[in-house]
Formats: sequence, structure tokens, C-alpha cells
Amino acid sequence: MKHLLLAVAIATVVTACATSTSPTGRKQYVGAVSQQQLDQMGAQAFAEAKSKQKVSNDAKMNAYVRCVVNDITRELPQGWQTNWEVAVFEDSSANAFALPGGKVGVNTGIFTVAKNQDQLAAVIGHEIGHVVSRHHDERITKQQGTSTLLGIGSAIVGSAYGSGAANAAGQLGGAAAQTFYLLPNSRTQETEADVVGQELAAKAGFDPRQAVNLWQNMAAAGGERAPTWLSTHPDPSSRIGELGARAGTLMPVYEQARASGHTPKCG
Repeated sequence: MKHLLLAVAIATVVTACATSTSPTGRKQYVGAVSQQQLDQMGAQAFAEAKSKQKVSNDAKMNAYVRCVVNDITRELPQGWQTNWEVAVFEDSSANAFALPGGKVGVNTGIFTVAKNQDQLAAVIGHEIGHVVSRHHDERITKQQGTSTLLGIGSAIVGSAYGSGAANAAGQLGGAAAQTFYLLPNSRTQETEADVVGQELAAKAGFDPRQAVNLWQNMAAAGGERAPTWLSTHPDPSSRIGELGARAGTLMPVYEQARASGHTPKCG
């Protein structure tokens, strides 16, 4: 009976989600929330970030970032070419993000590693790549499914061995899920965002080779890293190698974009 309950629970979680295909052809499980809900969540998170962090009023800096965002988003598929909102935060950490609903946030610290418009395009293209690849939806769907299964598994253990065993099973199961299921998915998403973002930048007329320089700058500025298998990001040296190899294949795309008049002049 316990095995039957677990099987029914797994089937319920799987059927509650939809199977989709990412921009790179990878199978995804999505659908825990609607796109409208995702957009609302993105707008709420963005509003909260702007209320809690200092937003830069530097007109030149804001225009620079908005220029890159506009050139990148112009290359998005139909349905994603919304009026993307941009905010620059006065924060020394080299970070940026993009959210469902067409939101992009950039910390002023990113300019310490993104030395020119092509490198900034690599950052922004990567972050927007997460959005158009539906990574937020995918993470929410997987986390909800994992939480449901862990709860059911703990209850089954508890019915046989008591509440102490149930609590221990829940904690161990959560650690295992985080290490072997959720974190590897994050690394997969990071690599996919690199692929999508680098191609978007090349189509917009930004030099895809500059993504290599960006991540070299990132690696030089970074501190001690956790082991790769416990990290949500790919190993820097592997990532740089992949970006360099991909840049070579994207040069014809970049050259065609430039020949077609896509010559960004953001700064």
C-alpha cells in the first residue's frame, strides 16, 4: 500500500506539470504556475528590489544599460518583445538579473568586470536567456514537485517507524534533492543561459568573443569557490572554454548582423 501511495503521488506530480522544449531543445517540466502569475511575481520582486535598494539616477549609466537591453530584446522571439523595464542599483557586487514580465536589474558593480558594451551584452543576454528559457517556471515546478514527494515520503516512513524517523528522512531527503537534483538543474540552466544569451548578443551585433573576456574578468574578481558538484554555476575554466568555442561558431551570425546594420553604439 505504501509503495502504491508513493507511485500515485509521483504520477500526480508529473501529470500536474507540462512538458516543454527549451530554446536549446532540452526537455523541461513546467506549468506549476501560469505565465501571468510568473509575470506578476516578477513585477512584485522587481518593485520590492527598487523599494529596498538604492536606484541610481545617473542618466548616462541608465541610458547605457537601457541601450544594451533594447538591442538584445529586439532579437527575442515573438511574445517576448515587451517593453522591458530597466533599473540600475547602486550596489558594489558584480551582479545583474532579469525577471519574468520584462524586468532587468543591473548593479553598478557589474561595470568592474563588464568593461565595454559587448561584455555588458554578454551579462544581459545571459540573464534574459534565463527568462526566455522559462527557467523560473522550471525551478518553481521542480521545487514544488520535490517538496510534495519529500513530504509524502516522510509521511510513509513515519507511519512505519515513527515521527523521529520521518523528520530524519525529510531532512536527509531534502539535502539529497538539493545536491543531486536541484543544484545540477541550476548548472544546466546556467549553461543554457550562456548559449541563449551569447547567440542573442551576436544577433544584436555585439561581439560574442567578448563573453570570454567577461568571464575571465569574473573569474579574476571572484573569491574561493565551492566544489563544482555543490555549485549552482559551471566551473569557470570549463565555462570559458565553452564560451570560446561557441564564439567561433557565432562569428558568421555576428558578421551578418553587422552587415545588416546592427551596429550597437551604447557606450
